[in-house]
Amino acid sequence: MSMKDEHDKDLAGSIEEVLENAARNLERHSTHGHSIARMNDGVGGLVPLQLEERRLIHREESVRRQSDAFREIRTRLLGIAGEQNFVTLVVSVSPRSGGSFVARNLAAAFAFDEAKTSLLIDCNLRYPSQHKALGVEPLAGGLIDFLEQPALGIAPVLYRTGIPRVRLIPAGKARENSGEYFSSHRMGTLLDSLSSRYPDRYLFLDGPAIKGSPDARILSDLADFVVVVAGYGRDTPAAISQAVTNFDPEKMAGVVFNDLP
Repeated sequence: MSMKDEHDKDLAGSIEEVLENAARNLERHSTHGHSIARMNDGVGGLVPLQLEERRLIHREESVRRQSDAFREIRTRLLGIAGEQNFVTLVVSVSPRSGGSFVARNLAAAFAFDEAKTSLLIDCNLRYPSQHKALGVEPLAGGLIDFLEQPALGIAPVLYRTGIPRVRLIPAGKARENSGEYFSSHRMGTLLDSLSSRYPDRYLFLDGPAIKGSPDARILSDLADFVVVVAGYGRDTPAAISQAVTNFDPEKMAGVVFNDLP
């Protein structure tokens, strides 16, 4: 990632608009069991330069502007939800608008708080990308492998990312008929289990683009909030407005304008 001025805005994009009709009366089960906020990530965490090469935010001054942009989104979501953790679906209006980029950096922003952890789940089953972007080799499979064989357990498909307190569940092998997995009872049960087990865990679903796929709408039924990512100069106002109508207004948390995929 270049630190040149013209690329300074690439990482976070420009937050032009955050919708105010966000979810209320969030009903999530909160537990007070063992906390994973200080889970041990061991050695081998990524240094700032490595994070920048992967277009990821961090705490250092070199990417302060980008980090602050994602902190702003985090603040908005936390202000809506109050004290309870939640599941956020991040989807782009159209392909290559940067939804996956925003999803992983938003997860990183939440994990800046040492009292919180993030779990990023790649739900783009046709074109999975998070494992590549984060440098994770999903040797044990991913989300689909668990849904097809839940007896294997979820632990093998929870991968470290090199970012403190951030874990990844990759998509697994690419699938065309992804809708049937997302609408399954197993998927709903999995997300409930992952979010309710630890009250300091925040889930981020990286969904496929809204345009051309019903999966984003199906996934929104499983999420508490939806963040829509629009490609700056790519997605027209009409396309953005149409995309937003796919979701329950009570769940719409924001529209983020992003400069690069």
